[in-house]
Amino acid sequence: MTAAPTIAEEILDLKRERNAIIMAHHYQDAEIQELADFTGDSLELARAARDADGDVIAFCGVWFMAETAKVLNPSRIVIVPDEKASCSLVEGCPPEPIREYRRRNPDHVIVSYVNTSVEVKAESDILCTSSNAVKIVNSIQADKTVLFLPDRNLGNYVKRQTGRENMKIWQGSCIVHNTFPVRRLLESKALHPEAIVVAHPECPEAVLAHADFIGSTSAIIKYCAQNPGRDFIVMTESGVGFSLERDAPSSRFYYVANENCNCSECPFMRMNTLEKLRDSLLTLQPRVEIAPDLMARALLPLERMLAVR
Repeated sequence: MTAAPTIAEEILDLKRERNAIIMAHHYQDAEIQELADFTGDSLELARAARDADGDVIAFCGVWFMAETAKVLNPSRIVIVPDEKASCSLVEGCPPEPIREYRRRNPDHVIVSYVNTSVEVKAESDILCTSSNAVKIVNSIQADKTVLFLPDRNLGNYVKRQTGRENMKIWQGSCIVHNTFPVRRLLESKALHPEAIVVAHPECPEAVLAHADFIGSTSAIIKYCAQNPGRDFIVMTESGVGFSLERDAPSSRFYYVANENCNCSECPFMRMNTLEKLRDSLLTLQPRVEIAPDLMARALLPLERMLAVR
């Protein structure tokens, strides 16, 4: 008797039938990353989506990331395993206050982190990710006032790195990175005194002050891979462990729990599962649908970001 196909085998069969590609953020569960055609952080996935082949993009991440993929691929079907996979940064930055800010300050430059809704992106002048935020802000004329949104920790980090005084910062935060307590980091450093501390710039300034390296998710992975055999205390979402252990197998990694769940996992990222990915490929739902005029307005700041090298 032939064994029933596994869920992973069903996904691969459906992928072929749909002429689909699977994209996964580094924070997804390992079993999803193993099936992905592209794995990366927000900037890498944005570029991969722009250059992707196939009729269907199955985006395993959170909803705003799939919106970005749709803006870059308006003629393709973009699906997400769970439409409720949101982001605290998106939820803390609704579009109407940004529209009002634009009306009151037409000469200011709005720089939006990609962790925003497509509606907020459409009100922005240029987008950024954690890996290029400093470069993006430095690319803006020095006498222009910048509104940076929505993550206050990343915004404050960028302000320190650029020395830019005329920079206003939206007071949003990531429910994972913002709740990493410095006391737990210090406890981990005491337990692992030889460990290198690597941190995402969405962490609070008190945490970043103890970091040996600060960078985006992919930058952290690259840094650890370039320092094999070392111990690392990792101040970002623990889903990155799949890529870290793959690229730096001789190293040891320690994760610091945040205050919300005594873990270092994003509950939104964990909403995607193999079963939901299979079902979304089967039904082509939930599907990202965006009005053409909104996509056109959001595309301009996105293309400006992708043009900055």
